[in-house]
Amino acid sequence: MSRLPYIPLLTIITSLATLRATLAATCLLSTTPATAQEIIDLPAEDRTLEPTFEELYRVGTLAGEDWEQFGDIQSVAFDGGGNLVVFDRQSQLVFIVGSDGRLVRELGGPGEGPGELGTAATMAVMPDGRVVLSDLGRRGYHLFGADREFDRMVRMPGPASLTRVGFIRAQPGATAIVSVPSQATDVVTRGAYAVILPSSHAVERAILSGEVSETDTIAEAWMPPTGIEDLPEEQQRILAQNPFVLLPELSPEVHWGVLPDGSVAFADSTTWTVRIAEAGAGVVRILKRPFQPEPVTGRIIRAERDRRLRRLEETNRQGDDLRRARARIENAEFADEIPVIRGLGVTWDGHIWVVRRGEEPVSNGVIDVVTGDGRYLGSYPAGTTGLPDAFGPNGLMAFIEEDELGVASVVVRRVR
Repeated sequence: MSRLPYIPLLTIITSLATLRATLAATCLLSTTPATAQEIIDLPAEDRTLEPTFEELYRVGTLAGEDWEQFGDIQSVAFDGGGNLVVFDRQSQLVFIVGSDGRLVRELGGPGEGPGELGTAATMAVMPDGRVVLSDLGRRGYHLFGADREFDRMVRMPGPASLTRVGFIRAQPGATAIVSVPSQATDVVTRGAYAVILPSSHAVERAILSGEVSETDTIAEAWMPPTGIEDLPEEQQRILAQNPFVLLPELSPEVHWGVLPDGSVAFADSTTWTVRIAEAGAGVVRILKRPFQPEPVTGRIIRAERDRRLRRLEETNRQGDDLRRARARIENAEFADEIPVIRGLGVTWDGHIWVVRRGEEPVSNGVIDVVTGDGRYLGSYPAGTTGLPDAFGPNGLMAFIEEDELGVASVVVRRVR
């Protein structure tokens, strides 16, 4: 799972007229057959899970070898053989790590030749070991084969003036990746563009079997209304200079993962609701637990602003930069409710881990474990484990951790 920070950003286009035309065309092209949605109500009472977590190895320590002095770990994943795959964005290198924690192979590296990376942003790993890297600078996807050799590059569609890259995850059983482009945190633009938030989060699949990727929409996840499209043109031009347009604080995000059969599990509301969507059918199943969101009160807003201001004072910002950051925190708008779900991940055997909100508004609590067909397996108590940054075969999990100096390492554990 990627470590890119979540910023709900943004479709970039030349005008509102173009936006409306594009959305209308997209709706016509991506319409899927109407399918009856199965709704499954899961029990309210938690059933405690008491697993054993075994640490296998860790890479990235200062005392380690030269190759594991990572600069910016953005993505980690496992292949079907249990090898850990680490993408270091700073070095533009991919490291294949064996089950003993030793380096097996390096891929990529900066450059313009075959298999070399321009500005790669994130990575996905197929179960058979193939590696996909999305590259902003070269506007394409680099594909490395299961033999670790460079296979080919697939171009990204669309105008050369705009490229968006966010989280990508492999879709099992296909040469395809899944993403939610509105969560893109890396955008390359050329020229002046208006920045508009779309009205929904599109869960998309990019098929990489040809020379140019082909995209279809698996489902449309909910996005809170923003009112951005109603702003005067002058404010639209101002927004063009600052593409990081944010929803109100504590707004629900889209948390998602890909199941072994290629379907997608996602949560997009303030309630405990997980939707299962299939390509060509849309949402086919909805899982619910009866936990309700907490209203955002004045006390919660004050406490959250104070917490963020304290964190700001711990940074190295100074002068106008510090004043602007403080003003953004003090003037930030807040949503009406605190969402129940704060994270979601999918294991290789099809278990969906759902992270519930903890006692504090922005803290993690219990992790529920359910299946895509609607069975509740139990819950890990708060503090038992965090949500892994990657799941692997046979209970493998990878966590990206940072020490007090900000040095990142990857810890691999197995859950029994």
